[in-house]
Amino acid sequence: MPELPEVETVRRGLAVVVDGRRVEAVTVLHPRPVRRHPGGPADFAATLTGRMLGAPRRRGKYLWVPLSGGDALVAHLGMSGQFRVAEPDAAPPRHARVLFDLDDGRQVRFVDQRMFGGMWVSPGGADLPPEIAHLGRDLLDPDLDLDALLATVARRRSGIKRVLLDQAVTSGIGNIYADEALWRAGVHFDHPAADLGPDRLRALLLAARDVMSEALAAGGTSFDALYVNVNGESGYFDRSLDAYGRVDAPCRRCGTPLVRDRFMNRSSFRCPACQPPVPAARAGAA
Repeated sequence: MPELPEVETVRRGLAVVVDGRRVEAVTVLHPRPVRRHPGGPADFAATLTGRMLGAPRRRGKYLWVPLSGGDALVAHLGMSGQFRVAEPDAAPPRHARVLFDLDDGRQVRFVDQRMFGGMWVSPGGADLPPEIAHLGRDLLDPDLDLDALLATVARRRSGIKRVLLDQAVTSGIGNIYADEALWRAGVHFDHPAADLGPDRLRALLLAARDVMSEALAAGGTSFDALYVNVNGESGYFDRSLDAYGRVDAPCRRCGTPLVRDRFMNRSSFRCPACQPPVPAARAGAA
């Protein structure tokens, strides 16, 4: 699933195309991607047609485009959602679900093979759609209060990876960048957050911020064609991953083969030497 760097890459690409443009027509090719829009596909298309688009914004893994009249078009990419930009008369790709015709002749396509992503119009949501207002600010947000975030994380008794993935605490981090940050900070994924101490917590959050900044500079992480930017190009940060997906490969810090652990119906990748489990007695005390 696309995480903060991938979604931010898409947002930046869309901004060049849609800011200041008017929607001439909307075609919903499949109803599932607009399932969260209360009025259904026909109302979704009618509500957007003729509206002016503002500069796309982002909170965590969600995008929204402010609309004239104070509303917003909100989107989540899910596992395989893409926004693709095409010139007039170009044939839509196989998994195109929603088409937006703009007043300059270009067309924005929402493409989603697995259809876990979706869009809706949020009334009055131009500044911040209320449906996503509960999400915490992300680590790249210039308005983030890092000290307040550290205090929140330090109160949590859960394992630190669960806390990192809690989008209400800080949004945008998913499995990939959580594993990368934990490897960089030398922290086991199940270490109780409240037991890490302020210095290690700060180092971990700064590691998460740094790794996502580096991924953003590389256009995100692409393992297959399910994540590309608006021009159809893949990110290449997968070449720089230190932990995620590298089971049995040598740790780039100490040479120990990396391992994969089960975690919340997914996998966690770590170095058993650099990121050892918390001793049972200590974990029980926490």
